This record gives sequence, structure tokens and C-alpha cells, in this order.
Amino acid sequence: MAFITKEQIQQFHEDGFLALEEFFTTEECDAMKEQINKIIAKMDVPSHCRIMFSTKEEEQLQAQGSADYFLTSGDKIRFFFEKGVFDEKGDFLVPKEKSINKIGHALHAYDPVFKEITHSSKVQELGRKLGLEKPVVVQSMYIFKQPGIGGEVAPHQDATFLYTEPLGRVLGLWIALEDATQENSCLWFIPGSHTSGITHRMVQAPPGTTPRTRFIGSKQTYQDSQFIPVPICKGGLILIHGEVVHKSELNSSEKSRHVYTFHLMEAKDTNWSRENWLQPTPELPFPPLYI
Repeated sequence: MAFITKEQIQQFHEDGFLALEEFFTTEECDAMKEQINKIIAKMDVPSHCRIMFSTKEEEQLQAQGSADYFLTSGDKIRFFFEKGVFDEKGDFLVPKEKSINKIGHALHAYDPVFKEITHSSKVQELGRKLGLEKPVVVQSMYIFKQPGIGGEVAPHQDATFLYTEPLGRVLGLWIALEDATQENSCLWFIPGSHTSGITHRMVQAPPGTTPRTRFIGSKQTYQDSQFIPVPICKGGLILIHGEVVHKSELNSSEKSRHVYTFHLMEAKDTNWSRENWLQPTPELPFPPLYI
């Protein structure tokens, strides 16, 4: 792993994102892929929990926001699917390993392979280089971006869903387990877009109301010309500021784009919003990165 330099840290603060090639080894990436295959092999998802994952607001509110399966996944390992992979009975139309959009949101806590990666010495050292004093892990996900059907992720800021006071305390670490190219749907960013705050939040709705979440504030619109692609090779890591605007396109290629990603929060002098969909639980308080 090439160590992060002061110049790279400065670049991250300017752009709101930073690509670090060769952060993890091929062997580490393959170990994560092998482990996820074992998890899928044991997957048993009740039919009423077979919900698709979407970043489009209306679909989010209907599917995720109304589903306890999603809202109570912060301290569990659960499965979320692509569109069109179930028939009207909830049976798979495609092989189950090709049906999944993502697995989340507590791989970092309950799976030994992902826990080891998340708390690896190089991730801890990166946190220290970035000046994080009391970072905690708030969530983790394995994202598949299936060939041909891997759904688009609309332009968004992570702080829309993971809100803190003050802002600027959430950091995403996005690890490419396969080459991420423009063909198979790498990330796209608007450089410098992390400096304007946020105008839009997803919050829990009052108890007893449906859907269980709602959006407040006004959603920004962005031009395609504002985004730049950030391809990265297998083993590379992308740092993502909580307020930087990013997206990914539909994967219409014949290659998947597997990723392991997790979010850190600087817990020192930070308030995690009680309105966020994701909350620490007695079973799983947000674990410290430095252990």
C-alpha cells in the first residue's frame, strides 16, 4: 500500500473524494469475495422481506421506508435485491447470487473477514493520518452491481441519510473488489461539492405513520457535465466525504463491480441525529475503529 501523502490529504479536502490505488491486496479482495459467496450460499430470506433496493425517492419510501426489514438492518446482515428478480409469488427469476443488489448493514460487526478488513491496521493508520480521533463504524455494505441489471445510484450526498451535527463528520471508504471502470459503472463525483452543506434529508416519520421514513428539505438537481468519472482498479480505495455529490450508472456491461464499503463517523464532539433511519442499538453500539 502506498501511504497517503500530505498532498493527497489536501486534495481530498479540496475535492471531497480521493482514489488510493493498491490499498488492499488481491488476496484480501478475493477473501472478501469468497466470504460473501459463503454468506449467499446460506441465505434464507422470508418472502415478505424480499424487497428491492433503490435510491429513487418514491421507490425508497414505498419499499425501504415501509419495511422493518430495512429499518432494522443496522445491527444485522440482511439482503436487498435488484428490480425484476422475483415473480409475483416472491420466487427468484434468476440465480440468487445474481439477484442481490447489496448485503448490509453490519458485516463489519458480525462477519470475521469483513471485521478484520474494517479494523485492519492500514485502515486505522489511514484514519489517524486523516486526523480522526474517535472514529466509529456506523454501517457497512457489500455492493454487487450485477452485470446487465446492476441498478443506477442517483446523485446523492451520504449525509442525506447519515446526518450529523456538525456536518463533515462522516467518511465513506469504498473498496473495489473488482476493477471499477466506466463500462461496469464506476463512481462519478462533482469535485468540491462537499463545501455547500445539504438541503435534503431522509428522516424517520413519527411513530405509527406510513411510510416509515420521509424526505425533508429540497432536492438539488445536477447536470451530467458537472460529474467526473473515478475509475479504480481492484484493491483500490476511494475516500468519500459525507457531503460530496456522487452517483453511479446502470451496469449494462457483462462484468460485475463488487465493492465493500463502510462509513466512519468522528464521534468526538459529534451528535448523531436521532432522526436518521440508522441508529445504534444496545446489541450493537457503533464500534470504535481503533481497537
